[in-house]
Amino acid sequence: MGCWYSRLDREEMVSRCKARKRYMKQFVKARHAFSAAHSMYLRSLRNTGSALLQFATAETNHHHPPPPPPLPTPPPPMSPSSWTTTSTAPSSAIRPPPPPPLASSSTWDFWDPFMPTSGRSIDEEEWEETTNASEVAATTTAGDRSVAAPPSVLTATATTASSELAVVVSTKSKDLVEIIQELDDYFLKAANAGGPLSLLLEIPTCSFNRQTSSVKDYGHGKSLSPLLWTWGSSSSKWNAFGNFCEDPIGNNVGLMGANGNATHCSTAERLYTWEKKLYQEVKNAESLKLEHEKKVATLRKLEMKSADYFKTEKAKKETEKLESQMLVASQAIETTSIEIIKLRESELYPQLLELVKGLMSMWRSMYEFHQVQTHIVQQLKYLNSIPSTNPTSEIHRQSTLQLELEAQQWHLSFCNLIKAQRDYIQSLTGWLRLSLFQMGNNPPVHKTLQDSAIYSLCEEWQLAINNAPDKVASEGIKSFLTVIHAIVVQQAEEQKQKKRSDSAFKELEKKAVELRSLESKYGPYEATSSNETSKNPVREKRAKVENLRAKAQDEKAKYEKSVSVTRAMTMNNLQMGLPHVFQAMTGFANVFTQAFESVHNQAKTTDDLHSVKMILP
Repeated sequence: MGCWYSRLDREEMVSRCKARKRYMKQFVKARHAFSAAHSMYLRSLRNTGSALLQFATAETNHHHPPPPPPLPTPPPPMSPSSWTTTSTAPSSAIRPPPPPPLASSSTWDFWDPFMPTSGRSIDEEEWEETTNASEVAATTTAGDRSVAAPPSVLTATATTASSELAVVVSTKSKDLVEIIQELDDYFLKAANAGGPLSLLLEIPTCSFNRQTSSVKDYGHGKSLSPLLWTWGSSSSKWNAFGNFCEDPIGNNVGLMGANGNATHCSTAERLYTWEKKLYQEVKNAESLKLEHEKKVATLRKLEMKSADYFKTEKAKKETEKLESQMLVASQAIETTSIEIIKLRESELYPQLLELVKGLMSMWRSMYEFHQVQTHIVQQLKYLNSIPSTNPTSEIHRQSTLQLELEAQQWHLSFCNLIKAQRDYIQSLTGWLRLSLFQMGNNPPVHKTLQDSAIYSLCEEWQLAINNAPDKVASEGIKSFLTVIHAIVVQQAEEQKQKKRSDSAFKELEKKAVELRSLESKYGPYEATSSNETSKNPVREKRAKVENLRAKAQDEKAKYEKSVSVTRAMTMNNLQMGLPHVFQAMTGFANVFTQAFESVHNQAKTTDDLHSVKMILP
């Protein structure tokens, strides 16, 4: 019959399987949440760029015809050896350093505030110190004067696969719309960098398409229409490979991806199905064991008392029947456990490796693109500092409100993205901890090096996400949101002052009409009257009109002052807010890239050791 577990061990086994099932249920939900959060973050990048461009267009000149469409994006760069018009930086095992300027005569240094010195990585403290470093401003000498040279990124292309970034710089002066257009282009590039990971997370690709429109699409006050985002009904969805996938707890899942391999969604859901089955089988085995113990105790009593033969034989047959059922239950548990191990090793572990690789590649590209954006916004300080006198139009006010909304979504989606990934890896690590390592004196079942490899991968992944400086990045986005909100508040104050000014002039016009009517009625009465104590309606009305005229002029002056404050605040907030947010995002992407490179490299080392042991006798 073998060695039976003690009651404590059996209770622990049921409790462990129940906890395993709960962790896997959480993992299935967390995978869906991670997928949705990733999708929404990429969407927020696209929409923030669009809203910023619409805002800049309204700020610059919304009454004039829009500028021509931007030049098309240049094709991807060739190999470094064949490039003749740009200088490049060699690939790095950690991440690519920024390239030097195009030529030694260039007046703008391509400065990387987040580049670690001496090839070593930087910790969070060092990174925060670096972000506060003074900016490099190049100057050119014209006669006896030193004139600042406005930098401009004409073209910038990145090849994520080879981790190379080539940038062509110029000193051509640009207006606000041209600068923001470049920012929008790199918002799109950053969002597109998440495309490969979207496939691994099985996000419908149709949800990401945003046509790259010219500036004229944003110049007429048309509000940004939110992208349609539909997951379908609560019970079903289509995965990225066109396969139908039931709800997270259902069983009818599109099992195969475009390459014939099982999808991450189907693997997670099948693991949950097997965990539910295992839990029921362990509970059933526990029930059979308890019943068997009772029958054995009854049989012993009958044998000790030399009870009736037929009663004793009946008890023996019932005991033997339970033993047969227990054997079947034990075999079922073994079969289910093998299926779970097979899914874990042959499907889940390779998928996790691909996800880590995808995250590493995505954040490396985002680092490069946010870094370019950091340099692009430095051009804002070279714009004309004389504030415009154009009042805020309704078009501009709506575009500012839209930008505030999209900045809020950017901040929210970033926070959700980090939280969703933490929940994802935490639930998976918890499940692995319970399924791989037994407590007490019981040895691990089917313990292999691959088992420890998947656990090591997830443990390193969890450590990386828990140590990520996401609060610094989220505060950077939040600070950008704060300066945009300040513009919204100032625009509202300007509108209030405009209404007060308009109201004062309207009242002035009304009283002026009344004055003309009185003058027409009384004629020279007011001028010839010598009785200073008598009531003079013309003189009284004229005094009121003069008071109203002074008040109206005062309100008009306040309104003009408010317009100037709005224009000056807008430019100042852009000049101060945009560099900060891109510096924060560049630093975060840099740290995150190095973290995932470390996780990936360690997993690769573990796999290589496993391969060597497989070859050795």
